[in-house]
Amino acid sequence: MADKKPTAKKKYKNDNSDRKKKRKYSYRKPVNWFLLLILITVFQIFCAAQILLNGSEELVKSTICIVFGAYILAEWIYFTVFAGVFRRKSFEVELIAFFLSGIGLALTASVYPGKAYTQLIAIFLGLGVFIVLLSILSDIDLVTKLRIPVAVASIGALVFTLIFASEINGARNWIIIGDNLMSIQTSELIKISFIFVGAATLENLQTTKKLTKYIIFSVAVIGLLFIMKDFGTALIFFVTFIVIAFLRSGDIKTIFLICAGALMGGVGIITFKPYVANRFSSYRHVWELADGKGYQQVRLLIYSVSGGLFGLGLGNGKLRYVYAATEDLAFGMVCEEFGMIIAFTVLLTFVALVVYSIRYSVAARSSFYSIAACAASTLLLFQAALHVFGATDLLPWTGVTLPFISRGGSSMMCCWGLAALIKAIDVKTYKRYDTNTK
Repeated sequence: MADKKPTAKKKYKNDNSDRKKKRKYSYRKPVNWFLLLILITVFQIFCAAQILLNGSEELVKSTICIVFGAYILAEWIYFTVFAGVFRRKSFEVELIAFFLSGIGLALTASVYPGKAYTQLIAIFLGLGVFIVLLSILSDIDLVTKLRIPVAVASIGALVFTLIFASEINGARNWIIIGDNLMSIQTSELIKISFIFVGAATLENLQTTKKLTKYIIFSVAVIGLLFIMKDFGTALIFFVTFIVIAFLRSGDIKTIFLICAGALMGGVGIITFKPYVANRFSSYRHVWELADGKGYQQVRLLIYSVSGGLFGLGLGNGKLRYVYAATEDLAFGMVCEEFGMIIAFTVLLTFVALVVYSIRYSVAARSSFYSIAACAASTLLLFQAALHVFGATDLLPWTGVTLPFISRGGSSMMCCWGLAALIKAIDVKTYKRYDTNTK
């Protein structure tokens, strides 16, 4: 009896299956992290050499050698341990985080050599947050149990900040410990919990009660930020809220989430309208206010373009002498001293994180990981856009930091925590879930 020929339907099914397998294989192929790590290390050594050439004091030179030596050593230890011992295969997120953090460390060490150790410690603390949070995120049941305690702790931290914080640059969001020994910006750390709680709550949205709880939590967080007059961070939280809402479904519940958030934002703006109007009065008028409210932005616009494609070199720029250069004007310093090529590479890394989250979301073990990763990467990209476009007067200036690069311990720990939310979406992060592990 002759063999039956496959029907058109079966043939189509087989072809479609083959295409999926090929697509899955190409999707799973990791980047050559070893080669990229070598390139990043060479770049960081080059940065340290530039600072050393421009440094005159022996104490400064020894500081730079110790700081960069410790940082590069930590990078190689991390990759060696997790690739060799834990058999992790993909390191895209870590490579981006180390690359950006290294640029921030170079800027800080160049402008404030005495604060280089502090920035290095902040990076190490951030790396610790990254490792611990990744471990917690491996257990979705634990994540679900933690969402309520984390939400309560977040609201409590913001209330505590509102009561005891010091007002700096018009915003009441800094907890000063000791005689200016240390300062903590709680709103930065709560970015992690905001996404964590939202993704965990909306992972299996089956009841109106869960939806209501998340709306109350979001309104409370963003409302408290408005009261603190931290409008830049409040805007970032609001956009993140919308992203989480869209990612969850797209039905009437999502629309309700967005409308509730928009209403909350509108009420906040109306309530603080006099301050908001005064805060953004220099928008599109920085050249007219070059010696007043537009002082920082005008200097950034002038000095940043002087770097050209390859930059003036670390220590040779003029923007470093402007107030808050390594925080609010970090992107301008990158343009001036590193050059436009590195500056655009920095921006592309944030886009790459969003693309990474979207691509890996199709194979995520749970909707929690998809929501958390996409929301975290979008938050980083949106914050970077606010920093760049605000400083260059394309958008109203909110004074937000450039993720990973701007100087600050709270911001650094937040960025590494958000990187953990992005990293957790890849099943290869956890060996027991990696189906390709032999």
